[in-house]
Amino acid sequence: MSRVCELTGKGPMTGNNVSHANNKTRRRFLPNLNDVTLQSETLGRGIKMRISAHALRSVDHRGGLDKFLAKAKDTELSANALKVKKEIAKAQAAQA
Repeated sequence: MSRVCELTGKGPMTGNNVSHANNKTRRRFLPNLNDVTLQSETLGRGIKMRISAHALRSVDHRGGLDKFLAKAKDTELSANALKVKKEIAKAQAAQA
């Protein structure tokens, strides 16, 4: 399982551990990933995703998964998230 957020594409970054003696060793900064089930209002079901805590706050801020995916760039989304985005778009087109 890769350490990449499915919605934002946020992944590991690298940097240095710096000791008191100013010795530098390489380290990784991992994103805060959580396994969550997000509810889609259009589809009427939950979707399991592995997203960062920052992305979870962004989803809440934008008003839910459907609205977040509508504004999200396709390049940042995972294959699973792209599939859900297309399902939602198709369901919304059928409703209208």
